[in-house]
Amino acid sequence: MLVNKANLAALYRGLKTEFQDALSGVPSDYEKIADVLTSTTAIEDYTWIADFPALREWIGDKVIKQLSGFKYTVVNKDFESTIAVKRNDIEDDRIGAYGLKAKATGRAAGAWPNRLIFGLLSKGWATACYDGKAFFSAEHKVAGKAVSNSGGGTGTAWYLLDTTQALKPLIMQLRKKPQMVVQDDPQTDSVFKRGEYLVSVEARGNAGFGLWHCAYGSKQDLDPTAFKTGRAAMMSLTDDNGDPLGINPNVLVVPPSLEENALEILKAEKLADNTSNIWRGMAESLVSPWLSAIA
Repeated sequence: MLVNKANLAALYRGLKTEFQDALSGVPSDYEKIADVLTSTTAIEDYTWIADFPALREWIGDKVIKQLSGFKYTVVNKDFESTIAVKRNDIEDDRIGAYGLKAKATGRAAGAWPNRLIFGLLSKGWATACYDGKAFFSAEHKVAGKAVSNSGGGTGTAWYLLDTTQALKPLIMQLRKKPQMVVQDDPQTDSVFKRGEYLVSVEARGNAGFGLWHCAYGSKQDLDPTAFKTGRAAMMSLTDDNGDPLGINPNVLVVPPSLEENALEILKAEKLADNTSNIWRGMAESLVSPWLSAIA
């Protein structure tokens, strides 16, 4: 194959098609537990997350909620994956393998938000959210008192989430969607020195925490008792005035090693002691390979 502008353009169109098809075929599980928020700058300020609004009886003047004394920002990061297409392979019409590489890159790009979101969830035991405490902590403050969204324990981590609120427990901050870019100038160093044309996938964004109230993490053995404890802890949360927040956990997120436990709690008609399973259908089970087995 003659290496010219027209043939290179045709090659890149084919690679982009392979990339895009693979990208769109990756399950977007992250959207079940994270809001996708468009970013327009290098750093986004989420100080407003601290204000969880509720209606109050209007007596006298309206009460204006002031932004709390917290500061929480999420910095966008750059991500890339690059394929080197050898000029000799183009000349020899040996480009089939590059289509497979483009597919693999497309799948990696599609998995990128899953890696960020579920990876951040796994790090929630040590990574701070907007109030300066670890996302899963026994030291969150409500009306000056310590409140916990952590079940403690030392085993495999699992997570109970409420994704029905105005803001989901996590944020996928998207500055630039994954896109393929090509370097096809024969005068560049990569072509002149190494005989390689470069095809890259670029993305920009990051993951951040939303409301800790909407998430409960535990490293206790996942069984009906632990599930009940987490559910009750979330549903009993109140605002600074003591009014219920109306948290209603609806998603149980587990790594593959806890899939059977989750299904027994949420799908089985009978418990191990042959009593009726009152927790059946109380939440959706979400099994994610992107979660660390031990967070």
